[in-house]
Amino acid sequence: MSRLAFILALSGVAVPALAQTDPHAGHHMPATPAPAHAKHDDAGHGAPPWAAEQEDHSGHEGHQAVPAQPSGEATKPPEAPKDFAAERFYDPAVMTAARAQLRTEHGDIRWSQVMFETAERRIGDGGDGYGWEGRASFGGDINRFVVTSSGEGDDHALESAEIQALYARTIGPYFNLQAGVRHDFEPGPSRSYAVLGVEGLAPYWFEVGGAMFLSQKGDLSARFEGSYDLRITQRLILEPRAEIDLQAQDVPELGEGAGLSSAEVGLRLRYAIRQEFAPYIGLMHERKFGETADYARAANEDVKATRFVVGLRAWF
Repeated sequence: MSRLAFILALSGVAVPALAQTDPHAGHHMPATPAPAHAKHDDAGHGAPPWAAEQEDHSGHEGHQAVPAQPSGEATKPPEAPKDFAAERFYDPAVMTAARAQLRTEHGDIRWSQVMFETAERRIGDGGDGYGWEGRASFGGDINRFVVTSSGEGDDHALESAEIQALYARTIGPYFNLQAGVRHDFEPGPSRSYAVLGVEGLAPYWFEVGGAMFLSQKGDLSARFEGSYDLRITQRLILEPRAEIDLQAQDVPELGEGAGLSSAEVGLRLRYAIRQEFAPYIGLMHERKFGETADYARAANEDVKATRFVVGLRAWF
């Protein structure tokens, strides 16, 4: 090292790397070039500009510089692991089946459910009776086939009964669009409808639904319903429910008048012995309005009634 280089090194000034001597070939080898984007060191000094790129002047092919690897070059992803720690303790065949089940449960699986939302005995004004609401569904998280049924009657006759067959399509994280057909067996002459509706979970965990019905006779009607589970404890649940029916025009043969046709509100307290088995008690009130109430009076039927209910909510 020259005296000047020694002095500059002591003063902290960056000095270009000196050439190294190859004792075997008798030629001078340039030092390894520093990258052009080298970061500054702690003292704030960067690599000298002449160290950004250097060429091989040795004149020998064996001493050519190796090109740098391009930054950001795509690399091949690693292979999936083939050795699993759990197989050191459990049968590999059992663990293979468990991993296949895990992939199924976290994918687009198919599942089914049959549920009786209400199956109850009604006691009170206008005589004792019964009622039910249920549904069966099969499919995945996006597309499902749904069958619903509801109805009511007294100890003498069936007053109303309907069944719907619907295709349900997810339109968001919390709502499904439904389309299909509905058929009424009672009251009056049987009638079929085209159905278009939506159901889902509204903010604050309200279960809501609404549907429009167009009958084979051209009659248009709508139904809206909602419920909420108020958990007093993990097993004791108070559920308020409401349902209203609307008609676009008078339908005398069915005893339905235009406008707000009827409404039903209820309050049911259930106890979940198991998650899928919960008996309940409660109160419900139903009332007819407008022309529908006039048709009921003409047929010597009650316009409103309040009843005590006892029933079961179950699914499997």
